[in-house]
Amino acid sequence: MNARANVADQRQRVLRGVRPLDALPGAQGWNHDDVRMLIGVGVRRPAAVLVALVDRGEGLSVLLTRRTEDLSHHAGQVSFPGGAVDAADTDPIAAALRETHEEIGIGGELIEPIGYLDTLETISDYRITPVVAWLDADYRAVPNPREVAEVFEVPLAHFLDPSKKHAVRMSYQGRERDIYEFWYAGQRIWGATAAMLLNFVRRMELAS
Repeated sequence: MNARANVADQRQRVLRGVRPLDALPGAQGWNHDDVRMLIGVGVRRPAAVLVALVDRGEGLSVLLTRRTEDLSHHAGQVSFPGGAVDAADTDPIAAALRETHEEIGIGGELIEPIGYLDTLETISDYRITPVVAWLDADYRAVPNPREVAEVFEVPLAHFLDPSKKHAVRMSYQGRERDIYEFWYAGQRIWGATAAMLLNFVRRMELAS
């Protein structure tokens, strides 16, 4: 398969795998039972992230950020652009676009939302809606130095390769659990970000 055919194939797989824009995922996360066992039942604060895909000629890439080391939460971790949904946000898309602009300076005119992944609940008590979008390849990221240390891309194929997924056993409040992580060019991608990527991969596989 040549490069352009590979991109076209990945685009079709993505479009088949995401929830359409008129099918906003429900409030309960796909991992609800696991999180309920860890932190109990409660009202999770809504949040949204942008899963931006960039056409790099030979394949699609996923845009990621690395948080600064002095943040009070998730310092130094790899994440998608995003954050809590504010009262002024009309929906998760508006929240994801606003946060992306605030964090890395990319405007909504370069972003084309195409669908959603499944809702994810976190042990930090958030309910995250991942918004999947095409991102113009000529974007220029300007990281907010108070929040973002680095902006980088990872080929989507990296996450689709089962050999790149690694299980790690962790203990949280006395409970043992397995989480998954990816490594790419020295970056550790784990936690909620890896969980959303795994959901993305599963949805693409099921839709194939």
